[in-house]
Order: sequence, then structure tokens, then C-alpha cells
Amino acid sequence: MTNGLTHDVAIIGGGAAGLSAAVALARSLRSVVVVDAGEPRNAPAADAHNVLAREGTPPLQLLADGRREAEDYGADIRHDSALAVRRHGDAFEVDLAGGTTIRARRLLLATGLVDELPEIPGVRDFWGKTVLHCAYCHGWEVRGQRIGVLGTSPLSVHQALLFRQLSDDVTLFVHTMPDPGEEEWEQLAALDVRVVRGVVRRLRGEDGALRAVVLEDGQELLVDAVTVAPRFVARADLYEQLGGTLTDHPHGAFITTEPMGRTEIAGVWAAGNVSDLSAMVAVAAGAGVMAAAAINADLVAEDAAAAVRARQASPVR
Repeated sequence: MTNGLTHDVAIIGGGAAGLSAAVALARSLRSVVVVDAGEPRNAPAADAHNVLAREGTPPLQLLADGRREAEDYGADIRHDSALAVRRHGDAFEVDLAGGTTIRARRLLLATGLVDELPEIPGVRDFWGKTVLHCAYCHGWEVRGQRIGVLGTSPLSVHQALLFRQLSDDVTLFVHTMPDPGEEEWEQLAALDVRVVRGVVRRLRGEDGALRAVVLEDGQELLVDAVTVAPRFVARADLYEQLGGTLTDHPHGAFITTEPMGRTEIAGVWAAGNVSDLSAMVAVAAGAGVMAAAAINADLVAEDAAAAVRARQASPVR
């Protein structure tokens, strides 16, 4: 069933980027609909960090507050999933899992990304708690503790150096990572980062807490936290349905945009992790606001041009 209303903007994704964009657009009196599938990437985390004045707020609480703010300004929040999108005349039509179709003049993709984790037993069990990937997001919480770095990519040495800033007890488990260069070996040695060779078999927990890294040979090394390097894959099915292509990255794939979020597809913007694999909550929120400003400016220009054409076509009085 198609909703007869054509919104100014349809935002796909109700995370920090999407909700921030919805607030900014609604404050400019734009008709905005947000489609939120309710699958935030940071749901496993207890707290969000580096969010000015909201430090340590649970991620789900931030989103709930953001939805209320957007609705207070008139945004329409749909708790649904977007399955398909197509261009229809000068607008877009988005089919939702609930059976309805929404129509909008512009489209903002704020669909985030998926963390593809190493297939090692225990990694997903502790993900977002004591299995981490970002020193800035959760490093403070494990400062001074025994930290293991699971070597899966060239990024692993960089992770070891970042977490060494936070603890004197850091162990790099070589696992499947490529051999570091001579300079990196020198850095690890100079900073007293312990290096353990051998394939990691699993992470062992006890009483709900991470306790040790277990190697294939049965050796166990005690740890309090482990950092990993996931592969970051943008949720970009809708973008590809419209003919867009993703940009490959050594650690994933994303939608390339101009500085304020405009994509290669006319009428389509992207913001947040779908277009910036490294964006933390505050960065994603800022990108959403900037994309909203660009979309509103684009609509203002289109509305002004339409008004000029209408005036020129009207009879001279």
C-alpha cells in the first residue's frame, strides 16, 4: 500500500546520523520520515563515549532521546525495515517490510555498517563489553588491565600501540596477521609489547567475564580484555539497488560521498558509518546534521526554481 503523501526527505536508519538529520530537517519545516529497523551497531555496548555532555549514556537511551526530539519537531518515525527502493518520476519510493511504501523527494541513507568479527569462539560472546575494537570508544574502561590484541590484519600493530598507551600489559597474539615490518617490530619491542605466536583457538570466559586467550596448542594466557579488527561492511543494499557502487577499503567497503554527504546518485545523500567506517557517535551525528543542511539547501533551490517557473507562466496582470 502506497502512502499518498510525498515527504520532502526519507531517512533510512534511525541511529545517531539519521536522527540528527531528522531533527535538523524538521527544524527547517521539512516533512521527514525516518525508517528505523531497530538494529543499532552499538547496542551491545553499555555506554557511549566521547559524546559531549552525554558521556557514558547507554546507546539505546541516546537513541530513545533522539527519537523523542525528532518527533517533537514533527518527524515521522517508522519502526520498520526498508526492503527496496526505486526512482519514481522526480521522487523515490521505498518499500517497507510492513507492507507500505513511502515516497520522498530526497533520500538520506544512514544505515550504518555491520561488524564482521573473526570466527573464533568467544569473540561474539564478549563483543562490545571486553572484546573491543576502538581505543577511543572503550579504551578508558580497560586502562591498566591485561589487554590482548588479536592479530588478523596490518591494523593489529596499530591497535597494539594505541592500547599500549592505556596499559603497561599488552600482548599481541600474531594469530593470522601478516608479518610486521622491521620498523613495527622495533616499535613493539621498544614499548615492551609482548608478542605471542601461534593460532588462537578460542577466548575463555568464567562467570560471565573474559579470562584467557587459548592457543591451538592448549596454552592459555590470562587477559582482561581483547581488541580485534573487524571487517566493516556498509549496509548499502538500497544504494546498490539505485545503481550506486561501493568503495573498497582494506578493512571493508563504504559509500563515497562529497564533504556534506551527497553521493554519486542524484537526490541521494549518505551519512554516518555507511559512508565513514571510522565515525564514532558524535562524528556520525555531526555528519547527519551537515547532510541535512545540504539536502535542505538543495530543496530550497528546487522550490525557488519551481516558484520562478510558476510566476513566469502566470498571466500578466
